[in-house]
Amino acid sequence: MTSHPDIFPMHEYVGNLHIHSTYSDGAASVPEIARLAQKIGLEFIIFNDHAHMMDALHLKEEGFYEGLPVMMGLEIGVRYHHYLTFGLDALIRERGLGPQAVIDKVSRQGGFGFLAHPFEKGMPFMERSIAYTWNDVSVTGYTGICIWNFSSRWKERVKSLLHGLLFLCFKAQLLKGPSPKTLRFWDAACRERRVAAIGGSDAHGMVLKWRGFKLRPLPYEYALNSINVHILLKKPLSTAFGEAKARIYGAMQQGRLFIAHDRLAPARGFGFDFYPKNGTHMGMGEEKSFDPGTFVIKTPRRAEIRLIRNGSLLKKWMARKVRFQVTQKGVYRVEVHLRVPLFGLRPWIFSNPIYLR
Repeated sequence: MTSHPDIFPMHEYVGNLHIHSTYSDGAASVPEIARLAQKIGLEFIIFNDHAHMMDALHLKEEGFYEGLPVMMGLEIGVRYHHYLTFGLDALIRERGLGPQAVIDKVSRQGGFGFLAHPFEKGMPFMERSIAYTWNDVSVTGYTGICIWNFSSRWKERVKSLLHGLLFLCFKAQLLKGPSPKTLRFWDAACRERRVAAIGGSDAHGMVLKWRGFKLRPLPYEYALNSINVHILLKKPLSTAFGEAKARIYGAMQQGRLFIAHDRLAPARGFGFDFYPKNGTHMGMGEEKSFDPGTFVIKTPRRAEIRLIRNGSLLKKWMARKVRFQVTQKGVYRVEVHLRVPLFGLRPWIFSNPIYLR
């Protein structure tokens, strides 16, 4: 059996996706939000303003902001079928296009995209549970799925003023993980092909008005450090913006990342790796023919580690690091739930899969 180290050296970068600015329905400008992200300690951010509210993609805003890479993506979709896109050269509007046509047009432009909050339920209080769902699940050619949207999952539980006050006080502790329906859809898709997962804040920083009261329930300062992606690179990010952008986008496309609720607890240092008896190390997002070997899973804190195979729970441990002998092919991923005093186990980390076909 090939020996392996406990920690495979990778360069980890934490970023926040799906941010809205004043270019669509956000409450702050790109430079203002970039300054907040710098203070929080993020290592990259990506905006996905609404295409139907914009006159251009505003790529002029891209670049390093005091060392912070800032990129301009796009959210295409009005009532249904919101598509988070990246790597575009020009604005694409959804007018007159069905969801498959949007996916195809993004691909022709050299971009890639993720189905956004596909099965969200909306907020019962004030918004009458209006949800921007993805209804046509027959589409093909998309890169992946945004499985965990902070704003969507927070709003879904607000059924009354009392609920709103409760979830304002305990936003981190009471946040739900990805919906079971989203995970089932993702797991089924991954059995057919590689389907990368991301998560995002859906940060708007908007003010809610209710009976003369004004409240900013999810300010940028909070949302930008909620549901983050942790990308894993073999080399450090380049100081040349174009190359840094390409590496970040490459990791997203290939699923070389995990999704974490960093507001619950910092997730930096999580690892999910496979060491076959014969062959080379594999990380999240990679796919190879099956060969028996060992999974090494480690978390920054002692937590409940759940190993999922083909969408079903295979094994769970309460630990910081585990090794598991793999004897069957399958699509494997990891979920981590952190025990929080008074609140029990709370969803914390969701890995991209390792595909052993």
